[in-house]
Amino acid sequence: MANTGDITTATAQLGDSRTQDAFDTVKKCITLFGAVGAIVLGTVAVMAFTGHEASPFMWIRGAILFLVAFLLHRFTVRAAQGSYKAFDRLRTLSTIMPIAIIGVDLIPGLCPAWYAVIQGLSALALIGVAVITRGSALSAAFPAPAKK
Repeated sequence: MANTGDITTATAQLGDSRTQDAFDTVKKCITLFGAVGAIVLGTVAVMAFTGHEASPFMWIRGAILFLVAFLLHRFTVRAAQGSYKAFDRLRTLSTIMPIAIIGVDLIPGLCPAWYAVIQGLSALALIGVAVITRGSALSAAFPAPAKK
């Protein structure tokens, strides 16, 4: 396996159909996460324009989680091209973010129940990404790099 900068060329395993199917599923999960984020942000906007309560927390968190979907998608594309760093970041974020999303949602009075439920649903898509990135197909394509 040759390593040129950030891109690791493991063409045999990255070209494998199981690996590409796993990346396709990861992309779908991230698209779902982004779509739910867009729905949340749109709902907050409609609420604000119709005179209902839309706190700055709801705006900021909704925007950040929506924008993170683009970052995760970029990591997925780069990982599918062979970048171990992008794969590691994707795997790490998809594990930490659902915990953080649900943990914040459980803080009493921070956000309305509907908001917490929808954000929790978006976290389910990321849990799917975390499971897939730790599955056998992608773990075989990205063995841990040797420590120097």
